[in-house]
Amino acid sequence: MRSTKADDLNTRARIRDAAIEVFGRDGFTTGVRAVATAAGVSPGLVNHHFGSKDGLRAACDGYVQDLVRDSKSTALSAPPAGIIAQLAQIDHYAPVVAYIVRSFASGGQLATDMYEHMVDDAVAYLDEGVISGRLKASRDPRARARFLVRQNVGGMLVYLQMQPQGTDFKIALQDMTEEITLPALELYTEGLFAETDTLDTYLRYQQNR
Repeated sequence: MRSTKADDLNTRARIRDAAIEVFGRDGFTTGVRAVATAAGVSPGLVNHHFGSKDGLRAACDGYVQDLVRDSKSTALSAPPAGIIAQLAQIDHYAPVVAYIVRSFASGGQLATDMYEHMVDDAVAYLDEGVISGRLKASRDPRARARFLVRQNVGGMLVYLQMQPQGTDFKIALQDMTEEITLPALELYTEGLFAETDTLDTYLRYQQNR
């Protein structure tokens, strides 16, 4: 029986999802054969859809970036109850989080590209939040987006890399979320400094440089 376009798309998505889970769990030195086994297909079919392991990795990167962007945009546009509901389902993102951690821990051009794409996406969804009235405007929107991405990714890397070998990412992600949600919401909502003098001093310094 000849495969249809829909079959090809479903197979491609199944391979991609399996690769995200395998790479996140075992690292990027893992071969195409392991991904094919996880997806229940032949290595030749993986290469048919993605051309090479590098092509597969690029497809995974693109999908992960889209997923992160969409989830952040949805969270910022959702009512508070919707955000809490999304946090309750956070283990759904465990394979993606594992993949992101592996990407940044491995470094290289793909990790750099992923970071820059995440910053671009953050600029866009933060702008959406400002327009909707959920977020305050920034004096430098891109600098704020870059700071938030770096802090979020860096914090996640530190937390997860310090877990014991073999820790279940779903459990670790749930624990991390419970640990950081209150202080993060408190900091982002109420701020940290009681006065504006530190910011005012820095802005005068910037003006006089």
